[in-house]
Amino acid sequence: MAGVAATMIFLYSISKLKTLRERPQTGGFQDTMLHGIPLTPAPGRTHRAGNVDQEQQPHFLMSSALRSTADNAPNRVPPNTTRIMVIPRMQQEDITWISKELPELDVYVYIADNITAAVHPPKNKGHEVMVYLSYIIEHFDDLPDIVLFMHAHRWTHHNNELLGSDAVQMVQRLNSAYVLEKGYFNMRCHWSPGCPEWLHPMSRQESMGKQEEAVLAQSWKELFPFDPLPAFLGQPCCAQFALSKQRILSLPLSRYIFFRDWILRTTLSDYVSGRIWEYSWQYIFANQAAYCPAEHICYCAGFGVCFGGERSYKKYFELVSQKQKLEEDLQDVQKMQTDQQKNASFGRNETGSSHGPGQSSSHPSPLQEEIARIAEDINRRKDEAFRRGGDSTFQDKDSGSSR
Repeated sequence: MAGVAATMIFLYSISKLKTLRERPQTGGFQDTMLHGIPLTPAPGRTHRAGNVDQEQQPHFLMSSALRSTADNAPNRVPPNTTRIMVIPRMQQEDITWISKELPELDVYVYIADNITAAVHPPKNKGHEVMVYLSYIIEHFDDLPDIVLFMHAHRWTHHNNELLGSDAVQMVQRLNSAYVLEKGYFNMRCHWSPGCPEWLHPMSRQESMGKQEEAVLAQSWKELFPFDPLPAFLGQPCCAQFALSKQRILSLPLSRYIFFRDWILRTTLSDYVSGRIWEYSWQYIFANQAAYCPAEHICYCAGFGVCFGGERSYKKYFELVSQKQKLEEDLQDVQKMQTDQQKNASFGRNETGSSHGPGQSSSHPSPLQEEIARIAEDINRRKDEAFRRGGDSTFQDKDSGSSR
């Protein structure tokens, strides 16, 4: 183990000699072996035409700039900007939503659990980390202006709520100019889970919800042997982000090889090693242990959904919470009415009506009316926020500092 540690520190020391990349001589790298594991060569480009066998053929393009296909989304891609989305996928996962909903998007898909697939990582380990690093390594000399690292599922709880938890909307509305400006952009705006402080490396108490926390200190020494251990790490979950070409190239190729080598070598499980990296990307690409931009700034500058400031943004979600609480109250009332009707003789009360108190056959109850009123206010505020998205004045008003 001491020899392995010494080797990894030596490799890392070499990578630390340069913070800005000088382009290496072309050729040679893809013909090497990484500790007995063949590096997956970057396959030739294939133009998307018709259906693609997702299990055996690369699913990608590299030529065109993405144009928004959302009816209400502004054109948020500067002219001649190239973008590609990198997707780690298991064989059983359906990704046909990409070609159907994002036909102009350039996509590169790795089949993580099929070593016979045309595009696959060296090993199915570390969740999305192995795929993300493999793409950078294999395309270091041929990167587009922006790379979107995202998951294979379209709808998921960790996608942005205001965009319908829909990856399609997130891609369509993503402000590429903002990504180019910032270099690193976490695609999730909501702080929970992950912000402001999520992992505490000094902790020795094991937690089922944070299994990686107990081994983080040792992992940090292996990954960043010359960097001090931060008191905490934090950023919005869940490892979906956009990077500019310049930000990727700000680190030497050897650093990415070193990082992937750590995933291949570590005895940590697939889950734990992946979780450690989920809260390390911001340190590598934003140089911050905790990277938690204000939610309203993320939505406005990143996706063109602008509420005009933090107060208006928070008011929107206060109304959402209020509506949810009233809906729960309504369900309780309706359940009570149902129980009363079941217990009533012949299913009717004294007046002969089958409707319980607070509910009418022709008129909504006061509770239902209040829910409808709040819902209307919520929709109005959301519609206005989307309309403001293309107005730079409102984007300036929503601007501010991030932690």
